[in-house]
Amino acid sequence: MLQIIGIVVLFACVFGGFLISGGKLDSVIEAAPHELLTIGGAALAALLIASSMYTLKKIGGDFNKIMSGPKWKTADFRDLLCLLFLLTKTMKSKGLIALEAHIENPQESSIFKRYPKISKDHFALGFICDTLRMMTMSLEDPLQVEAAMEKQLDKHHHEALSTAHSLALMADGLPALGIVAAVLGVIKTMGAISEPPEVLGRMIGSALVGTFLGVFLAYGIVGPLGTRLKAIVDEEALFYHVIRDILVAHLHGNAAQVSVEIGRGSVPSEAQPTFQELEESINNIPKVE
Repeated sequence: MLQIIGIVVLFACVFGGFLISGGKLDSVIEAAPHELLTIGGAALAALLIASSMYTLKKIGGDFNKIMSGPKWKTADFRDLLCLLFLLTKTMKSKGLIALEAHIENPQESSIFKRYPKISKDHFALGFICDTLRMMTMSLEDPLQVEAAMEKQLDKHHHEALSTAHSLALMADGLPALGIVAAVLGVIKTMGAISEPPEVLGRMIGSALVGTFLGVFLAYGIVGPLGTRLKAIVDEEALFYHVIRDILVAHLHGNAAQVSVEIGRGSVPSEAQPTFQELEESINNIPKVE
């Protein structure tokens, strides 16, 4: 919603200021379609040249993410803390054999079924289960496990940022593409040098619309969208960092309650439950079957 409001304010201030100063939109409106075709088409072609098929497939979903915001909400972080509390407590109290039934078939697990949103996230589910599986294979060195988890997190984060990187590159190129469109307009004007001054002036004004649109789109729309997407991806990554912190804390020999409290400290401030809220949520968890 804030992004839509921002775009409305952007157009109102830029074009409103132009009109208040005595400018007329006739030339802009007349030139905009073919200038946008040149600039937008060139930007799209550059995106196709620079991107992989993986990135292109992600772009549509990532634009929805820009408008909807981060996937993980306050309740999801609380659910994650409760889920990891149950898993680490099961490992502590019942041993690795009892845990294997949950991580080998999480879709049928009585623990994972309680938190369907987390279970439907492919990376979160695999990240938890694969790490716990390593622990059941006697890999219990906290430093080794943390290093392995960091590699997975870095890989996932790099892939998640692919669209944001593409938008940043597009924003960097749009001003130059606007100049390309303007130069083509100047070339067209020079071919009509014998026309009266009022005609030449209108043609030069139309050519300059290309420069304007390139800069306007780059710094007013595409660049901010890329920045917003990067911020969302960075915030969503904190969800997976909580998983890492809790499981590593467990390997250091902490009790389940302590491990979860360490993980709570990594939750973003706006989504972080208080100590009392987390304790209440844990106490209200039904007994594990």
